[in-house]
Amino acid sequence: MLFKILVILHTLGATVWTGGHLVLAATVLPRALKERNPDRIHQFEEQFEGFGLAALLMQVITGLSLTWIYFPRLQDFLALDSFLSVYIAIKLGLLLGTVLLAVHARFFIIPNLTKETLNSLAYHIVGVTTLAVLFVVFGAGIRLGGLG
Repeated sequence: MLFKILVILHTLGATVWTGGHLVLAATVLPRALKERNPDRIHQFEEQFEGFGLAALLMQVITGLSLTWIYFPRLQDFLALDSFLSVYIAIKLGLLLGTVLLAVHARFFIIPNLTKETLNSLAYHIVGVTTLAVLFVVFGAGIRLGGLG
């Protein structure tokens, strides 16, 4: 029962995180770039940031819990001798990339966001959105027994 609850919560977190970034990248960002208006991004972030970060945190907690269920012994996971351990390792790498992009954007781009620096943020948004979609792809691969 715990396993099923964790999978449901993990999926809900992925839905919010990935869906929010797809909305940002596909609707808000193009309009902000066209109008050269960074306020559009700020307005979206004001509404989404807390909810999105809570969803990401829920994914991290449930993902680590699921990993513990799949691999109760750390050395079995670290062997990377199954599609499951490889996919989980890839998802951890995607998480690291997401965190690095988010930290860079939050502390170096967003505080100085102007019309002139909007393109830099756009690259980050596209990057984080791509990583979010890859999270879903590899997560589905875990539940489907691999993608190959």
